Amino acid sequence: MLIGRHSFIRQSKLSDVAGRIDYISNPKRQEYLYATYQTEGATSEFWKNLARENQLEFKVSGSAGKCIEGREFIIALPESFVQYRADDVVRLFTETFHKRYGVECSAALHHNKAKTNYHIHLVFSERKMLEQPEVKIATRNMFYDEQGKHRRTKKEVLDEQGNLRAGCSIIPKGEVYESHIFTKKDEWFKNKAFTKEVKELFTDTINRYVKEESEKLSVFQQGGVYLATKKIGKNNPKAEEIKADNAARQEWNRTVDVALVEGVPEKDILKIKQEKITDKTLQSIRTHGWLPDMFRQIIRGAKDFLQEVIFKFKLPPKPVPKIDLQEWKDMQKLMYELQRQSIEIKRTQQDISSLKKQRSELRGLFKGKERKSLEGRIELLEDLEKRLHKSLEQIVKREGYPNVQAFQKVYNKAEELIIEYNEEVRAWKNQTEQKKENPLEQPKKESVLEKLHRYQQEGRQQPKRSVKKKSMDRER
Repeated sequence: MLIGRHSFIRQSKLSDVAGRIDYISNPKRQEYLYATYQTEGATSEFWKNLARENQLEFKVSGSAGKCIEGREFIIALPESFVQYRADDVVRLFTETFHKRYGVECSAALHHNKAKTNYHIHLVFSERKMLEQPEVKIATRNMFYDEQGKHRRTKKEVLDEQGNLRAGCSIIPKGEVYESHIFTKKDEWFKNKAFTKEVKELFTDTINRYVKEESEKLSVFQQGGVYLATKKIGKNNPKAEEIKADNAARQEWNRTVDVALVEGVPEKDILKIKQEKITDKTLQSIRTHGWLPDMFRQIIRGAKDFLQEVIFKFKLPPKPVPKIDLQEWKDMQKLMYELQRQSIEIKRTQQDISSLKKQRSELRGLFKGKERKSLEGRIELLEDLEKRLHKSLEQIVKREGYPNVQAFQKVYNKAEELIIEYNEEVRAWKNQTEQKKENPLEQPKKESVLEKLHRYQQEGRQQPKRSVKKKSMDRER
């Protein structure tokens, strides 16, 4: 079985939260809108107030860029979820998130135009409503410049003619100069660990409701054996380039699936990915800059290398027993029962033999009573022996064998097959363990020059001929 698909759950920042909610939940703007859902406090007034407070705080901070008014998760669902009521599906995911994080949410369930992507848009607030709004009253006139920053004197907000500059403002004494109805933004929502946590939360939710095991999803692990594919946005000018890039990545991912199934250790796949993709890509960027075609060539080269490893590593099939193992266990139980019965028969026979010996040793006219007692005990034991022998036959007949001899023949043959199977398994384990120890190690071929050096070394190490030894002896 190949490795399952990864879930697609993406987070994005929203600079116009009210506009985004209208876009995802307005049937006039969505062709395939099936259901919407809002948590109890997520009214249109809530989102307007949230946007206002975020914008005011952003202005005061003087930060560059766009103000983040809210955040959104897009959750791709298996197509089998169309079998469930749309209202139930969108409520399930929204309430799952709301119960975990306690913030207000608005969500909508859609299909894309091609009806190939069933998904939920879930918009959420980074702030919670305060139980008691914070209101600050001016104890004197308050002056603010174009950036919304507080200035100490009126002169700082006037032009050369003494008029209030455009964009500046004055809040008279006794009026509200600052109010907060929301808490500060929860910093956890900016953390990558939060996004990972939500992906796992929604993936688990999906897996609880899929009906087929093959539809179950897993969260993509950064730094793992797979390469992540990229989402192609609407009207993206680089759509064809991303599509080709994704195709190369998917080729690698499919080859990884095969490698894992064939038993190639994950650490070896990670090593190939690091050396053949990551390191080579960094080297290429340093030398030539970013070249999409070069990156795809690097991935395909790594894929080809991994395929060679799979071919060399491919494990031999595990031996299959030639007898049903449960049947063998049943036969062992039966043999154990027969052996216990046989031990009992031997013990009885020994007792009979001992009593007969005692009887033969009795001499004299006055031993008749003892002899009679021994004969009675011998008779009882002989009767027991007959019953034990009969029981042996009944035990094997109960299991479908005509007699003990027939069972013994079958048992001996089965035992031979089991011994043969165990030897095959032992050999298989040795073979697979050797391959698992170092599947990436290539057998080194000896070059012609190396062979020549080896032959020369062997020649130098050969003992001198005995003829020369004799001549040297004569010279002495």
